[in-house]
Amino acid sequence: MNNATLTNLATELATGAIRVVDLTVPLNENTPIIGLPEEFKQSPGFKMEKISYFDADGPAWYWNSFSCGEHTGTHFDAPGHWISGRDYTDGCTDTIPPEKFIAPANVIDVSKEAAADPDYLLTSDKLKEWESENGKIEPGTWVLMRTDWSKRTPEDFLNYAEDGPHTPGPSVDCMEFLTKERDILGFGVETVGTDAGQAFAFDPAFPAHQLMHGSNKFGLASLTNLDQLPPKGAIIVTPPLKIEHGSGSPLRVIALTTKKPLPMNKNHG
Repeated sequence: MNNATLTNLATELATGAIRVVDLTVPLNENTPIIGLPEEFKQSPGFKMEKISYFDADGPAWYWNSFSCGEHTGTHFDAPGHWISGRDYTDGCTDTIPPEKFIAPANVIDVSKEAAADPDYLLTSDKLKEWESENGKIEPGTWVLMRTDWSKRTPEDFLNYAEDGPHTPGPSVDCMEFLTKERDILGFGVETVGTDAGQAFAFDPAFPAHQLMHGSNKFGLASLTNLDQLPPKGAIIVTPPLKIEHGSGSPLRVIALTTKKPLPMNKNHG
């Protein structure tokens, strides 16, 4: 690559030849957060407090303090988040090589399936079917599971029932396929966490965490606007906050694509 490559990139961004798509939900005190069984300590929600707003506490400036769990809103899961990835020396937000935060994305559209079945599971067979139409999932790329779940109301987003949450996610064989046979960089979803709502009952439990992080790979949760990306061809930018020994962090996920926006699915808003 030479300087002309970067100059051309800047020009195409400025002219709109390359579209920038925001895949991030806003953070506020109503941002849904994952709930754990009551015997475990819960992750706190987002909270913001004003420090000053052009007043006696700061006449010429406005700023706030904020607090939240690392895995709040649109967030990055580092390998060190899970017990299977705890021993990687490059597995926390401050030690992951920064070049890994820019990578191509494969977008798997299962929005119709998720609309029909909130417990829908992405399988390796579905991925192979997608590959037959779009090309092979390459090593070092992201796989993003489009469910249009981000279009749900806050009340329906977590979708809790007496037997736990009911949200779509990957099956065990899907995670085995992506980690062992495709060697992807990471897996992203529109739901509150990278695993299906009922994944506590799988073997192994929570395969998106157990298998993905055990293979030193990443997760992205609570994404949005995946319907604006092509199946292949987009590049996503995913740097988490550089928290020392951090297990993850909220982040703003940006996609770059030259494709025109895909038509809205009329069945999903």
